Amino acid sequence: MTAIAPVKAKSVKATNLNLYYGNFLAVKDVNITIEPNKVTALIGSSGCGKSTFLRSINRMHELIPGAYAEGEILLDHTNVYAPDADPVQVRRQIGMVFQAPNPFPTMSIYDNVAAGLKLNAKKIKKSDLDAIVERSLRGANLWDEVKDRLGKPGMGLSGGQQQRLCIARATAVEPDVLLMDEPASALDPISTLAIEDLITELKKEYTIVIVTHNMQQASRSSDNTAFFNIEGTGKPGRLVEVDTTEKIFSNPSNKETEDYVSGRFG
Repeated sequence: MTAIAPVKAKSVKATNLNLYYGNFLAVKDVNITIEPNKVTALIGSSGCGKSTFLRSINRMHELIPGAYAEGEILLDHTNVYAPDADPVQVRRQIGMVFQAPNPFPTMSIYDNVAAGLKLNAKKIKKSDLDAIVERSLRGANLWDEVKDRLGKPGMGLSGGQQQRLCIARATAVEPDVLLMDEPASALDPISTLAIEDLITELKKEYTIVIVTHNMQQASRSSDNTAFFNIEGTGKPGRLVEVDTTEKIFSNPSNKETEDYVSGRFG
C-alpha cells in the first residue's frame, strides 16, 4: 500500500492574548505558536485557563455573554480576531470536538456527519455528499462499524463510537485545525486508546490542539505540550512553559512545570 503524504495543515499563533469574562481577566498574556501537522497538548490544573484558551482559538470563548479577547490569533497569516473576520467561517476552519460526545440526537449517523455540509450555501450533489460522509467516517475509523446502519440514530452508538462520529462530523467540512477538549475523559480505557490512535492518524491532515488532565495521554498522544497554571483564586491563568512533550515530561525548564508533571501539585 502506498503511504499517503501528509497534507500541509495551518499553524496557529497567539500573540499577547488576554481573555476576559466581563471585567475578570481569565487568561493573561499568552504567546504560543502551535505547529502544523502536530498534536499540541494543553495541560494544567482545573481553572488555569487551558479550556478558555482552547475555545478562544476558534472564537467560541466569545459565545459566553460578556466574554471577549484582546490580542491576536493568527491562522497562518490571517488574524481570526480581525474586525472583518467572520466568526462562523473561523469555526468552519477550526473545528471543535467536545468533552462529552454530542451527536445531534434526532439525526441519523449519516445526517450527523453531513450536518455541517448541508449548512453551506452551495448545494452538494447526493453522490458527493455520500462520498464525503464515507471518507469522514473512514477517517474516524468508524466506517466498517456503521456502514450498514447509516440511517439509524447516532445516539444509538456506544460512547466511544459517538465520539468518533463527532470527530467525523468535525472533519467532514475539511477544517484546517481540530480542537479537542478532553475528548476521551468520558470514555472507557479501550475507547480512550482508540481515540488516541485516531488523533495520531489525524495529524497527517490537521493541526490538533487537545486539552487533557491525563498526563499519560498527553505524553502518549502529543508532540508538544503547553503547561498552564494559576497563582490562586481570582488570579488569571497563564502559560508557564511550552516545549516538546519529551522535554516537558523529562526535563522541563520551569520549576512549576516540574512540580506539576511529577505530581507534586495540581
